[in-house]
Amino acid sequence: MNKKKIINDPVYGFVSIPSDFIFDLVQHPFLQRLRYIKQVSMTHLVYPGALHTRFQHVIGSVHLMGLAIDTLRSKEVEISFQEEEALLAAILLHDIGHGPFSHSLEHTLVEGVSHEVISSLLMDKLNKEFSGKLDLALTIFKDQYQRKFFHQLVSSQLDIDRMDYLNRDSFFTGVSEGVISFDRIITMLNVQDGELVIDAKGIYSVEKFLIARRLMYWQVYLHKTVLGAEQLLIKILYRAKELSAQGASLFATQALQHFLSHKIDIETFLQDSVHLEWFTKLDDTDIMSALKEWMSQEDKILSALCRKVMNRDLPRTVLRKTPFTDQEVQLVKQHVKDYFELDDDQVDYFVYTQVIANSAYDIEHDSIKILNKLGNVQDITEASDLSNLEALAKPVQKYVISYPKEVGFLLYEG
Repeated sequence: MNKKKIINDPVYGFVSIPSDFIFDLVQHPFLQRLRYIKQVSMTHLVYPGALHTRFQHVIGSVHLMGLAIDTLRSKEVEISFQEEEALLAAILLHDIGHGPFSHSLEHTLVEGVSHEVISSLLMDKLNKEFSGKLDLALTIFKDQYQRKFFHQLVSSQLDIDRMDYLNRDSFFTGVSEGVISFDRIITMLNVQDGELVIDAKGIYSVEKFLIARRLMYWQVYLHKTVLGAEQLLIKILYRAKELSAQGASLFATQALQHFLSHKIDIETFLQDSVHLEWFTKLDDTDIMSALKEWMSQEDKILSALCRKVMNRDLPRTVLRKTPFTDQEVQLVKQHVKDYFELDDDQVDYFVYTQVIANSAYDIEHDSIKILNKLGNVQDITEASDLSNLEALAKPVQKYVISYPKEVGFLLYEG
């Protein structure tokens, strides 16, 4: 079988599958499932073009990792064929544990279990299936390899994952503020004392990368309408699980039914492999097919919430820098309760509060190092002449409340 495939990627053009083993991983059902999981969840309800998938993202990440390896080798950093293939496999599989709608439902179907944990479990399963060929990839993924820069390429504050998703998400949303000079950053990659660094000539591209990340979070990932839509979806799943626990018969695919009818936390999930097996059969289509059917469900709360998602009747979402008072929250809840004729224990399905935070750079955690011409290494905040770079490292916290538009303007941003 010809495994030397070329893929036409809309962001990078023609990219190739680098080896037979990587091709076999791409073809595996665990990877193919990612074709049916949207990269940025509910964001398409704000930016209609944002329908790209986790599959596209991991293929793009493999392409960029190949460029990074070529760059480091050109600077006399020794990387064996085995290390190269392990790096490519690690970045290909880094998102394999995502469930339906990516981050939105991450702790809803399985409480307290992150996609990183599930990715690690699935990589272990694949490693057994491929007779240990993922041993080194797993070691790199878990940051247990002695050459630290390998893990930094996969997961750090300037990793291949972030370079692809910023570039890709900017492309598909049309938000130009997210465009980064990924090719220049990769060209400036280097290794010093076993750690990933950036040659000094690339400092401005890294500054732009950090600013782009900050802007993309506020304009795309934490857009207030997206936040409201995600909370709406979460509440739908909570209501469906509550009704199932009460004995209601709800339409669902077999995979979704498993998670509706079982209360699964991290301990339960890790104890019985059947939960992981069912998880690998879940994607966005399970949720969407259920929402379409639940629109006509007898339960008025579930049907109303599903209609709101399917008809893009999204909640009004208010963001501000100061917390909402208890009086303000109660005012909103009372209006919603009266309008929809709800009981006290039902109003939380329609009114959502949350706290969000965003920082473009974490100085304390795995910082970005700049290598100057004298061979000295500095943190980018020290090396940069951009006065507001340290400000970008400070987390910005905002308070959010969402409620149905039907009740009118009750609270305003401030």
